[in-house]
Amino acid sequence: MAFGFCSLRPTLTYFFSSHALARRVAPTRSLRISRALSAAATVPISSSFTWDDVVEIGRAEYAPHNSSSDLNGFLEKVEHCNRGSEKVADFIPFVIEEQIVGYIHNEFTEYLRDFADIFNVSAPDRVGGYVTLNPMLEKPEDRTRAVADVIKILADKGIIPGIRNELYPVKPSFDAPVLFSLERAAAPYFGLKGYGIHMNGYVERDGEKFLWIGKRSLTKSTYPGMLDHLVAGGLPHGISCGENVVKECEEEAGISKVIAERAIAVGAVSYMDIDKHCFKRDVLFCYDLKLPEDFVPQNQDGEVESFKLIPVAQVANVHQTRIIWLLGSIQTPKEWRLLIRMLLSFSYLMLVRFC
Repeated sequence: MAFGFCSLRPTLTYFFSSHALARRVAPTRSLRISRALSAAATVPISSSFTWDDVVEIGRAEYAPHNSSSDLNGFLEKVEHCNRGSEKVADFIPFVIEEQIVGYIHNEFTEYLRDFADIFNVSAPDRVGGYVTLNPMLEKPEDRTRAVADVIKILADKGIIPGIRNELYPVKPSFDAPVLFSLERAAAPYFGLKGYGIHMNGYVERDGEKFLWIGKRSLTKSTYPGMLDHLVAGGLPHGISCGENVVKECEEEAGISKVIAERAIAVGAVSYMDIDKHCFKRDVLFCYDLKLPEDFVPQNQDGEVESFKLIPVAQVANVHQTRIIWLLGSIQTPKEWRLLIRMLLSFSYLMLVRFC
């Protein structure tokens, strides 16, 4: 299987740092935004967009009038995906066995104070404050059960919505031992470092690359009805990245195990996003899979409404244009990050200006 981490490229994260990129971009943002607004006036998009809308935006005449080396449109996507850095001071460490495993908002700690037999909250309004678990909860399984009871109560009160009944491992780093497991929907409220896999599925026809794009189901609790990768999913407790790719390929696109095992690990993208009480610190392991020319994806788990095969060049146009987020954000933020990574690897974007 082509899932070894030896092929991950540590330099990718640097290129996707909003600060690193911003220092290298030419001062043409106002001009680009003006052009995008002009295009938006001629190509209306709403939250109920169709595939025809996507294809229309992807046409060359609606693309930003710049070269493939001008990354302004992509930079704005990266900046949007790394929002809230000025609010970091509102969070305090979540500590287990003297290791920081997450960060919790000062205001959210008030909910945890109601469960003093499980959570110890130490001076959240002062420097040096932190949250930890009752030291009597020594074993990972005991912590998992105790915290799960709290999450259920908070979910019933509507404080933590979108329960998935899927456990995420709680640990300070990817290779560290699991200290306990937590409901996936609660992970951002505890500022855990989360991991996931995202895969671009593409075909080649007459020397041109085409990318399969999915439109998320309207019943999804996150980003309903928006565009997404062919295959993507969080990394649950007790499963490897390679095993998760195979599982998600089958569930989301009907890709057989034999084909899915050909997926190649091509990089990793990390980001930080703060939204109210939620602090997302995710690492997405990226994969590319070349599919047979006649392959047609078939969703198996009800999470994808439909699929469309689009030339990569048109995907780049849709991805870069500001029409997307000015008129309703038809792409998910995760897709922004991973598509930029793919466009770089396919040489649709140039890194020469950064060298």
